[in-house]
Amino acid sequence: MVAAFRRQTLAGEMLLLQLAIVVVVLMAVAAVSLAQSEATFNRVEGRRVGALAEQLAAQPLVRSRLVGPSPAEALAPLVYSARVQSRVTSVTVADRHGRVVSSTNPTVLGDRLPLGEGVGRGRGWSGTLDWDGSRELVAQVPVLGATGDDLGRHLGTVMIGEASPTVWQRLSGASSYLPVYLGVASALGVVGSWLLARRVKRQTLGLEPREITGLAEHREAMLYGIAEGVVALDPQHRVTLVNDMGRRLLDLPEDCVGRNLAELGIEGRLLDVLAGARKESADPKDEVVVRHGRVLVMNRMTVVKDGRPLGSVTTLRDRTELARLEREIGSFRSTSELLRAQTHEFANQLHTISGLIQIGEQEEVVRYIRALNQRRQSLDMSIGRRVRDTAIAALLMAKASQAAERRVALRLSDRTALDRLTPEDAADVATVVGNLVDNAIDAATSEHGGGNKDGGGAGDEPWVEVELRQDHTSVEIVVRDSGPGVAPGLAQEVFAHGFTTKAAREGERGIGLALTRLVCERRGGEIAVTNTSQGAMFSARMSVSHPADAVAEGATR
Repeated sequence: MVAAFRRQTLAGEMLLLQLAIVVVVLMAVAAVSLAQSEATFNRVEGRRVGALAEQLAAQPLVRSRLVGPSPAEALAPLVYSARVQSRVTSVTVADRHGRVVSSTNPTVLGDRLPLGEGVGRGRGWSGTLDWDGSRELVAQVPVLGATGDDLGRHLGTVMIGEASPTVWQRLSGASSYLPVYLGVASALGVVGSWLLARRVKRQTLGLEPREITGLAEHREAMLYGIAEGVVALDPQHRVTLVNDMGRRLLDLPEDCVGRNLAELGIEGRLLDVLAGARKESADPKDEVVVRHGRVLVMNRMTVVKDGRPLGSVTTLRDRTELARLEREIGSFRSTSELLRAQTHEFANQLHTISGLIQIGEQEEVVRYIRALNQRRQSLDMSIGRRVRDTAIAALLMAKASQAAERRVALRLSDRTALDRLTPEDAADVATVVGNLVDNAIDAATSEHGGGNKDGGGAGDEPWVEVELRQDHTSVEIVVRDSGPGVAPGLAQEVFAHGFTTKAAREGERGIGLALTRLVCERRGGEIAVTNTSQGAMFSARMSVSHPADAVAEGATR
């Protein structure tokens, strides 16, 4: 039977359960009706039989016949007359010793009448009594003498009984319309159960209980078995679902479900992405967010059902480790870019020398080669004298070649002074310098239309200036450019949103400045951007260690 019940559809199960509930309610109503009927019977009939017993016991004929000879024959007409007139079940009269002397039931004559409490002492009693194989509601009243020597003396007992009705008699007596009420209630319960089953069926999209259970199990396995974070929000930006990875990446509490983003302390760029503050395109793109030292790539999708928005689902991927690898690869990329730029520069110089030789300008060839040699030595000495760390110096040389290729002058500030750093410190400083210089070159090139190609005055030539200063605990990096500067509205956005300066203008995605800020904050520093009369100025500070061999090296190499 249980197996058959489990094979029922959801609508069938709901119908059967509701019908069972209706049956239980009807049984409870019937039980209450029986209890009320019994209470009413005991109250009403108890008063009636009590009054009849008192009336019969007070008759002078009963008093005189009880103490006279042959009380059975003398009282029989009176007993039967009382039963017919009052329409009761039984009338019984007993003497002072409790023996039945007259009764409507001849089989009990001579038997001892079970007396209620206090009847022998002249008090009346009423209650239910099992008498001669039947259950009756009885009233027992003592017969007391009223004259002569019998005044106040207990002469006998009068008992009048009414048989208790059966269950069916009580139900029919409770109300003539009770069967109608029960039938109407049953019909309404069946119809209501059927309608409820249909409604539940529609709300569950026609799925059966075992199918819903399977979907829930699959959802749990999918959410907690993937390496990406998943966060679902309702239209009011309350968290409706989040897996363990999503809670860990966003640093959310365990009771975050049901709370909105403001209560969870989410703000800024992360709030914009999760809440969909930016206009979404038909093909959602990944967004980069920096959250508590992590570089997160997020993709948000709006969920719509029948034209009604249900909320959104955002996936999160941790790209912090990938960003670290990109920084390490960046040092190798700088070397390759240096070689490419130098190859391009040397090719141009060789073409110039070849042309001069072909036209017979040998002396001009000598002067040209001497000028190239002096410029290279000047650049090497300028960087090597101020920057003693080989990794940072090589990076600046590479950036100088790239800038020269794009007709941008890269120069070092006269206040630049950087000692040798540990490999870990040098890698982070190179990341910050490389990103800031790349952004500055892009800004200077865009402002001057790709550089001074017509050989204008030096005042029109785009430039980038790098300044590196070091004390015992920190390194300060300042990069200035001759570009258009940073719009005031983007001064903080370029860091908080993880955009490069170029992406901030054109809407492209990048993580250059986000990584720069992440490196600075991880080392207890900061980064900021301000606008000067000549362009933008990025200032970064980070703490570094100070190895013992960093001070002993001379100024020249």
